[in-house]
Amino acid sequence: MDKLIRIGVDTSKSVFVLHGVGTAEQPVLRKKLRRRQVLEFFTKLEPTRIGLEACGAAHYWARELQALGHTAVLLPAQYVKAYVKRNKNDAADAEAICEAMSRPTMRFVPVKTAEQQAALMLAGMRDQLVRRRTQVTNAIRGYAAEFGMTAATGLDKIEPLLARIAADAAVPELAKQLFAVYGRDYAQLEVQIAKIESRLMAWHKGNELSRRLAEIPAIGPIGASLLAMKVTNPHAFRSGRDFAAWLGLNTP
Repeated sequence: MDKLIRIGVDTSKSVFVLHGVGTAEQPVLRKKLRRRQVLEFFTKLEPTRIGLEACGAAHYWARELQALGHTAVLLPAQYVKAYVKRNKNDAADAEAICEAMSRPTMRFVPVKTAEQQAALMLAGMRDQLVRRRTQVTNAIRGYAAEFGMTAATGLDKIEPLLARIAADAAVPELAKQLFAVYGRDYAQLEVQIAKIESRLMAWHKGNELSRRLAEIPAIGPIGASLLAMKVTNPHAFRSGRDFAAWLGLNTP
């Protein structure tokens, strides 16, 4: 059999589809594996280059494959799409991954370590809590306006607004009870956010790159931490314009 040189893997929660080619660039491997069979199969395989889409759990699988001696690369899903030759299915996706990873101009997603994933989880939790706090404060302001009460913008105006509502005899008792529930939710979120931000600051202080980034004007500790966590390889970007586009910034 022609020597296997490259494998594209379409991952899912339970079934993994493999498409491998040999030195003649012809298919020599087409296989489906259950999740529990994946590592056992690749343990028996000679070290080779394996590509996966950069989706859920891809970094985990890339680390596991690298630990077995293979070279694992992650491809952005939008770059793989152009190589799907027929109706989208698992086998077609695996073949497309195998083809896309062979392109000399293909750009890959750096594989994150478990520590980097944990740091991103910390940042993600903060983001979720902040969004939940925004939802709660918007609800408080919206309902308060229905009873003729408004407050200036700013988180520091929420507790005084709740105090005014609790003291206003014109507000029905049922509404006061519901505002009190919102108030407790808001207070709990404030405590949780403070704890998460404390841990995030500790991470920032312990990371040299994050500390250096924070020295740049207009970049604070949280922004610096996020950059250090997410941009593990700056050389993946060909220019500052590419980096700005990745961040979602418009450049002239």
